[in-house]
Amino acid sequence: MSAKKLLLAALGIFAGYKLYKAGNPQIPDNVTPVTGFELNRYLGKWFEVARVDNRFEKGLIKTTAEYTLNGDGTVNVLNSGIDEISGRHKRASGTAVFVRNEHEGALKVSFFGPFYGGYNIVDLDEDYRWAIIVGSSPKYFWVLSRTAEVPEELKERAIKVASEVGVVSGNLKWVQQN
Repeated sequence: MSAKKLLLAALGIFAGYKLYKAGNPQIPDNVTPVTGFELNRYLGKWFEVARVDNRFEKGLIKTTAEYTLNGDGTVNVLNSGIDEISGRHKRASGTAVFVRNEHEGALKVSFFGPFYGGYNIVDLDEDYRWAIIVGSSPKYFWVLSRTAEVPEELKERAIKVASEVGVVSGNLKWVQQN
């Protein structure tokens, strides 16, 4: 086989692998999704009270996530927030599916075609009042609450969980909700 064909084959394998990885996000090694998860209790509106800032949420305040059930059993995800500088409303709509089974808080979410990101619920209030989520890596970390303001105990718990899953100290941002 010529060097050119070998290079093209290697590039094809690499591209296929990258597409596979984009469609199948991994659960980080130090992350254990909750079990006994009940989707119907999780559906509805959540306030994003803390996060590790990322390119698609940078500068947003009053951020929320709303989860509704689609007819095919997938979950519709509607994220919204207000740009702190311009005051413009921003929205992103996506679809979430379970990674392994519907009783485990391990999902993957796509906002663009076949490309998915991890959504691992690692801590969840027994009454579904708050949730702590880690993405495919500690670069993606969120604290959600059914209310815009949260007690100090939840803040302390979120900081502890963030540290346990490898979030860099100081990267956790508390989101302005008022």
